[in-house]
Formats: sequence, structure tokens, C-alpha cells
Amino acid sequence: MRRTVPLLLLLCAAVAGAAETNPPAETKTLAECVALALERHPSIHVSDADLAAGRARVWQAGSGYLPQVSGTWSSNRSQSSFSSRTGGPTTGAASTVTARETVFNFHQGSVGLTQTLFDFGQTLAAIRAAQARRDSLAADADTTRAAVVLGVKQAYFGLLAARRLLAVADETVRNDQKQLELARGRNEVGFAPRLDVTRSEVQLASAELDRLTARNAVSVAEVTLANALGLEGPLGFDIVDVLASPRVSLDESAALDRAYEQRPELRSLEAQVRAGEQDVAERKRSLLPTVRADANYGGSGSEAPLSENWSFGAVVDVPIFDGGLTWARIGESNANLIGLRSQEQQLRQQVALEVRRAVLDVARAAESIAVTERGVAQARENLALAEGRYQTGVGNVIELTDAQTTKASADADHVRALYDHQTAIATLEQAIAQELPSP
Repeated sequence: MRRTVPLLLLLCAAVAGAAETNPPAETKTLAECVALALERHPSIHVSDADLAAGRARVWQAGSGYLPQVSGTWSSNRSQSSFSSRTGGPTTGAASTVTARETVFNFHQGSVGLTQTLFDFGQTLAAIRAAQARRDSLAADADTTRAAVVLGVKQAYFGLLAARRLLAVADETVRNDQKQLELARGRNEVGFAPRLDVTRSEVQLASAELDRLTARNAVSVAEVTLANALGLEGPLGFDIVDVLASPRVSLDESAALDRAYEQRPELRSLEAQVRAGEQDVAERKRSLLPTVRADANYGGSGSEAPLSENWSFGAVVDVPIFDGGLTWARIGESNANLIGLRSQEQQLRQQVALEVRRAVLDVARAAESIAVTERGVAQARENLALAEGRYQTGVGNVIELTDAQTTKASADADHVRALYDHQTAIATLEQAIAQELPSP
């Protein structure tokens, strides 16, 4: 008895230590997974960097309204003769004097300022074009985020469906094992032929193979979700099963209105159209004069103080002829603008198609859930009847095998219907660029 107590204490300590070293896995909801993906996914970082570059280009365009200041400074040490500086004689008696060389320093510096006074709105058009392109990049970033969210939802629901299908496969294996034991028992007492046993063994082997496939599908689904979240390693946490969440519905006209108003792809193209209009205006205004003010202050000499010099004035640049380059650029901008407007119209048609298809898919998936629920109930009842008939010797193994296959197929169909419904809702939410409230 004295030895038993220490052994029990050691066993309890070992169990406690194992619990501490293997804590329960963390569980994340769908919303938490989406937030993690928006924080970690590389494509989000790429779109944010593009947007930052677009903001910087707005400042680049706006710099034309600010003074442009530049400065120069040079220092030289030179050697020259008197004759080279004055043009004196190089031959004769005076050449001895004029040939003497002198080493001296020379410094020169200046500061210049240029300020555009009036350019008929050319710089303003460039600023507006840059702002519109920045807005387009912001909408593109929203499009990227929506794609990441959809990918996370699809992978999340895919993992849940894979796990449920694995549970169906496990249940099928258990049912087939029970059928094999029943067939062996009946064969041993002479109530069933050997064919029932071999057929049950084949059925069990097929179910075990299906279970291996289902397990692999779960592993693949976990890797897919980790990739959708932007994780480089394994998933590392569990997820909450929301595959059977309440169903939603949305009227097609209301969905179209939301999509036309909020789809980021449409906002991006609208911004690109505005940028194209400003490009045309900027290039047309480049045909007009530009007025600027110039000022310069500097000094030069071999030693301090340097000789000062300064100047200021106004300059009018008048474009006269550039070989038709400006008019060609205007034509290019007009053609690009026409193309953007056509793309916008085409995109609106594509959005309408996506929304209508998503609404129909949600409705079909919801109806499929109801149908598969009835199928599962009928398959369970059919299996129970087949098992009872076989146990009492009224039925045969073929009837029982068919009932078990039908039950497994009905369960799998129900899981796929739940998955289709959730992914259809996620697709509809992306199509209208808005989360749908649960009923």
C-alpha cells in the first residue's frame, strides 16, 4: 500500500505535465480568420504598396504649383600664363614676362528660383488625374481584399465540409464492420452463405479506402486554408463549425442596386475614366502659353568676397510647332478614354451576370439543403429496415449493402449541399460588395 501511493502521485504528476506541455488547440471563428488574412496575406501588402505609390504621385503632380529652387557651387584651381590670359606676345623680348605662369583659385555659386504663375490649368489637370488614379488604386485594394475574404471563406467552408465527409466515412466504416460481424455470425450458425461474408469484406475494404481519401482531403483543406490566410506554416489552430448556419435570401433587383453602388471594380473604372478626362484636358492645355517667374542670385571670384550678380524676370513659353506631337498625344488620350468607357459598360454587364448567377445559386443551394435533409431521413429509415430484415433472415446482404451505400451517399450529399450554400452566400456577398445579415 505504501508503494502504491507514490506510484499514483507520480502518475498524476505525469498526466498533469502532459496536459501542460500539450495545451488545447486554439479555436478561431470565421471572422477571426478573415481578420488574420487581411493582416497577413501578401496580396494585401502589394495593393497597399501600390496605393502608397499612387498617393506619392499626387504629390509629384502638385509640386508644379510650388517654387522650384536650385543651387550650384563650383571651385577650381587653375594654372595659366599672362599671355594666355591677355593675348600678349609669345616671341621676342616680352615673351619672357608674358610666359610666366600663375596658379589661382576660382569660385562660383548661384541660387535660382522658378515659380509657375499661370499655365491655363495644365498643372491642375495633372493633379486631378493623379488623384483619380489614386482613387482607382484604392478601389483596386478593396477588390483585392474582397478576393482574399472570398478565398478565406471558401477554404474555411471547404475544411468544414472535408471534416464532415470524413465523419461520414468513419460512420460508414463502422456500419460496414458491424455488417461484417453480423454476416460472420450468421454464417457460423448456418443462416447465411459464405458469399455474405466475402461481400461484406469487400464493402468494408472499399469504405476504408474512401476513409483514407477523406482523411487526405482534410489535410489538403487545412493546407488550403493556411495558404488563404497568408500563413507560411501549418494551420496551428482549430476552427468553429458554422456550415449549418441559417439561410439567407436577397431580391435580385436589390442585389443589383447594391452591386452597382458598391462594387470596387466599378469604382476603380469610374476613377480611371475621370483620370482619362483630365489627361485629355492636360494635353490640350499644353498647347497654351505658360507664364513663370525666374530669379537668380550668385557670385564668382578667386577670393572672398565674391563678385555678386543677380537677375529676375518673367518668362512666357509659347508652343508654336512640335511636329504634331501634342496633337498625337491628345488623340491617344481620347482613344484611351473611349476604351475606358467601353470597359466600364462591359464591367457593369459582367457584374449584373455575376449577381444574378449568385442569387440563383443561393436559392438553389437552399432548396438542395431541404431535399438532402429529406434524403438523409429516408436513407436512415431504409437502413434500419434493411438491418432488421437481415437480422431476422428476411432480407439479404445485397439489400443491406445497398441501404448502407445509399445512407452514406445521402449524408455526403447533405454535406455538399451545406457547403454549396455557404460558398454561394460568400460569392453573393462578394458580388454585391456587402456582408449579408443573418436572419
